[in-house]
Amino acid sequence: MGKLMRYLGVLIILLGVLILLLHFLGVFSSNSALLVAGIIMILGLVGHVLINKYYVEE
Repeated sequence: MGKLMRYLGVLIILLGVLILLLHFLGVFSSNSALLVAGIIMILGLVGHVLINKYYVEE
């Protein structure tokens, strides 16, 4: 579980990239998908930095 915790932020960023890909392919046609993807990617980046700074494996 500890190794997954280290990469949680990266997985959240990849979720944002997936939303951007779906917008590019035409599944989502509104700008709200871009906003949601941007927010998710920023949260993933901040989460990744904070998790790697403060998380201590047991």
